[in-house]
Amino acid sequence: MDTTNYAMKRLHASCLEKGPLCIGLDTDPSYLPKKIVSSYKTPADAVLAYNKTLIEATISHAACYKVQIAYYEAMGLEGMRVYSETLKAVKDAGVPVIADIKRGDIADTAHAYARAHFSGDFEADIVTINPYMGFDTLEPFLEYIEKFQKGIFVLLRTSNPGMKDIEWLRVADNDKRVFTTIGDALSDMGQRFDGPGDHPCSSIGAVVGCTEEIDARIIRDRYPDMFFLIPGYGAQGGAPRIAATLLDHAGGTVNSSRGILLAWKKDAQCIEDDKCNALSLNQMTLAAQRAAEKAKNELMLAKKELSSTSVPQKEVTDV
Repeated sequence: MDTTNYAMKRLHASCLEKGPLCIGLDTDPSYLPKKIVSSYKTPADAVLAYNKTLIEATISHAACYKVQIAYYEAMGLEGMRVYSETLKAVKDAGVPVIADIKRGDIADTAHAYARAHFSGDFEADIVTINPYMGFDTLEPFLEYIEKFQKGIFVLLRTSNPGMKDIEWLRVADNDKRVFTTIGDALSDMGQRFDGPGDHPCSSIGAVVGCTEEIDARIIRDRYPDMFFLIPGYGAQGGAPRIAATLLDHAGGTVNSSRGILLAWKKDAQCIEDDKCNALSLNQMTLAAQRAAEKAKNELMLAKKELSSTSVPQKEVTDV
């Protein structure tokens, strides 16, 4: 049976072919030089031009792209047009596109969210979901997995320090943490949506940040068949070794956004050209290209080093 229509399996295959890097197109107009923004009709148009040029420059290093909807919502109606065009540009480039929407609601509202982001102007291959109103919030999205082979990444253990406010808490009736309660349920649920083929992952994945080392190995070994979306790498300080641990077993894709979008601000030639108003989008995206290649190589090296060593992992018993 053909597996090419299963979004998560296509993403898994793309990571095997091109490396695990996911480039986040969380593009804010303030990330661009004012002179470049002013050369377009609207700031949103400048963002779209940068996104398209960046995709073209980095496609050889990116297994996928993640588009964070909030940055586009903040630009109003024009921003949502650019959001739609950016999703289309990623699809045209031939790799999966993840819509980072973090929706989580119930009943008809959840159905509307699923319809909005799995069809029509804002259609994506995979979306991020917030499960904190309960697992019934996932049901409408699961229907699109069944009928249209879409995929979802559900928030599990995120990359922000505040994750310990809720995700790290213990559940009184079973003494598990909140995030392992969610993960165990997702693991069971995922068995219904593994689809055909040999790729060891289901259409239900999890968001697991690479900024906390204490539980990375525990999480990875606890959910060996679950594909991970791994934020926190790059500008948030996530270490390559933690990302590599989370890439074990079924694997995952490691997101870097600002580290690539804003690479031009650390590029000596770009800085000099910006000072004399000669900086171009092409120069900026060449800096992004170099940053993407570096990030991919760092991740691949860390993964190789992890697989070639047998250093015992520190046992963590309170997860």
